[in-house]
Amino acid sequence: MSLKRVLLIVGGGISAYKTPELVRALEKRGIGCRVILTQAGSQFVTPLALASLTKDDVHQELFNLTHEAKMGHIELSRSADLVLVAPATADLIGKVANGLANDLASTALLATDKPVMMAPAMNVRMWEHPAVQRNLATLRGDGVYFIGPDEGAMACGEYGPGRMAEPDAIAAAVEAYWQKVSAYKPLKGKRAIVTAGPTLEALDPIRFLSNRSSGKQGYAIAQALAEAGADVTLVSGPTALNDVPGTTMARVESARDMLAACQAALPADIFVAVAAVADWRPETKAEVKLKLKADAKAPAMTLVENPDILATIAQSGQNRPTLVIGFAAETHDVLAYATAKRAKKGCDWLVANDVSGDVMGGESNQIMLVTADGHQSWPEAPKAQIAERLAAAIATHFGVTTA
Repeated sequence: MSLKRVLLIVGGGISAYKTPELVRALEKRGIGCRVILTQAGSQFVTPLALASLTKDDVHQELFNLTHEAKMGHIELSRSADLVLVAPATADLIGKVANGLANDLASTALLATDKPVMMAPAMNVRMWEHPAVQRNLATLRGDGVYFIGPDEGAMACGEYGPGRMAEPDAIAAAVEAYWQKVSAYKPLKGKRAIVTAGPTLEALDPIRFLSNRSSGKQGYAIAQALAEAGADVTLVSGPTALNDVPGTTMARVESARDMLAACQAALPADIFVAVAAVADWRPETKAEVKLKLKADAKAPAMTLVENPDILATIAQSGQNRPTLVIGFAAETHDVLAYATAKRAKKGCDWLVANDVSGDVMGGESNQIMLVTADGHQSWPEAPKAQIAERLAAAIATHFGVTTA
């Protein structure tokens, strides 16, 4: 879940031939890649070479019917943790500095909400030109990070600054950036409780009522909060996932067990109820396996309502966490149900998602964040990135800006 991903944009410079080596250098550091290859860049490195190394499609066209039916340039620009432009040509630098977007690369760069790093590569005279230097100053002011360029001999025969930094140096700079970010702990001193996974309500010693929740989103949120410095207790129903490093694990089965574990973990500043808690349980659990003979009817079963964990914590008086966040898994009318649920439960935020597709057990999610001020629709992204964005929003709520 902690794998970092880069969106690598390959510009049209001769140093583009080094990008396969750059992909390998990133992978050695546990950093995955998706690639946008400009038309000019494809003159120096082939899409097949990059696709073979990344094990992913190489994206080239802005007006691609398949990808743009889902606003592919938006999804690409936000699906990674960082956007890396290598080589960053004078043309690409100028487009971004001046807000121009007429191809997939420049459009993705303007649409991204992630950090951007550039490894410039151009002739020394181009690098020193006042227009290029103005554009660099603009981008630095906008928060773009630059790696290099190096000084040395160039393909054109001239010598000076303008060579793209070596692939290993670029990969090291990306890794160092994340090490610096990970050292920043905006939620240090905060206590958080996160619930995750399904609950299991026993019918007899063998059978039970449950649901399809994998726990992946809840575990990712617990990890993101822990990485942000919070003291996290993860109360988990039965899952196949490993314990989250840096958290206190409380493994439970039933809804009643989960509520008790949450109350035992109080007081807390943050409560995030991600678990898919069973609404009902059998009134009585059979002490032996229920038998159904060929000539017998199915045994009668009375169900009783389980405790409402989210509402109980949200309405717990002096013990109430400062920020209570609920989750709503819906199959239709997501916003309407989420808005009503937030009001009914008494929570501060409600994170809603449409689970009619491959969400429970899947690797990605698309959510809607409902608050007293309205709602935000977040684009589909890996669950780890949804978790990191939610952790950043929580830090902002507590008046801490993220790095």
